[in-house]
Amino acid sequence: MNNRIEQITGQVLDQVVPETWTTLGYDKIKEIQYRTVEAVVKECAEEILKWRSEPFPLDPEFAANIIKQHFGVK
Repeated sequence: MNNRIEQITGQVLDQVVPETWTTLGYDKIKEIQYRTVEAVVKECAEEILKWRSEPFPLDPEFAANIIKQHFGVK
């Protein structure tokens, strides 16, 4: 994977736990997980929407490859 997921997780951690990472409790960890997944899904949707003006239908396999490539996943 590339650094994008790490960057997103870091951004979420900065928002959720700006004071320190050492005081994480269960509730904070669940919030971090939720916000990270939410940010990744939004970014996936944005990547796919970049193709909406193309004159051909978007093949689901092609869309999946766009998302994988964006995040550096093989």
